[in-house]
Amino acid sequence: MVEAVQKLELFGSGAETNDVEAALVARCRRQDSAAYDLIVREYSDRVYNYVRRMVNHPQDAEDLAQETFVRALTSISRFDGRSRISTWLFRIATNLCIDYHRAKKRKPDAAPLVWEEDEREHEYADEKPGPVEQLLEREMADLVDCAIQSLSPKLRTTLLLVDVEGLSYEEVATATRTPVGTVKSRLFMARNAVKKQLEGYRGV
Repeated sequence: MVEAVQKLELFGSGAETNDVEAALVARCRRQDSAAYDLIVREYSDRVYNYVRRMVNHPQDAEDLAQETFVRALTSISRFDGRSRISTWLFRIATNLCIDYHRAKKRKPDAAPLVWEEDEREHEYADEKPGPVEQLLEREMADLVDCAIQSLSPKLRTTLLLVDVEGLSYEEVATATRTPVGTVKSRLFMARNAVKKQLEGYRGV
């Protein structure tokens, strides 16, 4: 998780991921700003991209992502270490997104959310496709994003955590505080819903 050089400098050679995470949490509890900065640098893009897909508004996503790390720091004493740091952060982010959507429902006159391109997902690309490929990729990406946005918050959360963030069923169950069986059924329904919306487009 942490870059090799940083891990060697902070925790010594031979450190396992679980040991590194436990050490990071312990140092955060001692208000070690360097350890907290490592967590932010390691997970900030993943948390932001997850939240952005959940709320479909870049500026609000930025605010919610920042709030995720603020809450993580202030509640670090309650982190029991039974899950990975990423799972814990996604749980906090998910709760913030739920609160965000509840607040939006109380404001029926709010302006509709508009999709805006997020450069973070492409900043590490080594090779850029040609104009035609870019157009096709953008068109397909927009279709997939629209399909994901049409899902209910619960289905969207499950789909993003499993298929985009790569969390296991057990980790998603921990992050969302739902049974593993519920996670599996929600994922099945979410995938089917997205597939149906994409059917008929270029033979999908």
